Amino acid sequence: MKNEFINLAPENIHNEHLCCIIRTKTNHPGIENKRQWLAERLKEGHVFRKLNEKATVFIEYAPLETAWVPISGNNYYYIYCLWVLGEYRGKGYGKQLLEYCIEDAKKHGKSGICMLGADKQKAWLSDQSFVKKYDFKVVDKTNSGYELLALSFDGSVPSFNENAKKSTIDHQELTIFYSMQCPYIEQNIQKIRQYCETEKIPVTLNQVDSLQKAKDLPCPFNNWAVFYEGSFKTVNLMDVNAVKKLLKKI
Repeated sequence: MKNEFINLAPENIHNEHLCCIIRTKTNHPGIENKRQWLAERLKEGHVFRKLNEKATVFIEYAPLETAWVPISGNNYYYIYCLWVLGEYRGKGYGKQLLEYCIEDAKKHGKSGICMLGADKQKAWLSDQSFVKKYDFKVVDKTNSGYELLALSFDGSVPSFNENAKKSTIDHQELTIFYSMQCPYIEQNIQKIRQYCETEKIPVTLNQVDSLQKAKDLPCPFNNWAVFYEGSFKTVNLMDVNAVKKLLKKI
């Protein structure tokens, strides 16, 4: 059982647990938002492969053309997430998941695979030191310290869209771009909204609910991005305490 992986599909998506959040036995709005988001993406070739256990052991990737990120390239896969946590680490699961993605890409004649990284490893981004062991290389950078890693099979490389390198917006207030891809987002957005209303802190919460909106974003994005005083700050998912620290720091 512990070596069995399954892919989410229209036939099982409503019955399988989403292993990126397993800490609650009660209904969780973020899980259902994620499930609904995934159900639409599966039609586009999106892959969510997980260990058939109640564990955080999974990989999530999609054709770059339909991936909700401001990155362009011909015939690539984009890895959103590759996670192995807790007691399941060190058992070779990450290796199996990444190698499955690589073989899947080759089987479908893809030009390569890419993912978001940074000049220094950041929370909420998959381990870039791990994928570099498979010859993923930095092929593009932004001035904000984020990098695009790619494993190319044919010499071609993807790139950040020019708008993603801008990393500035006109609005000065706290501004968060988010999608419902991550099941933690719903609860964080609601708590940040409530905190800002209580403290009378101006905030703009922009839901990215279409592929075009994602491709047009003015910063790197992996389902979350934060601006303050017109400048891009992070793709790390933030809770209220992190928002407090950001506002106090500025």
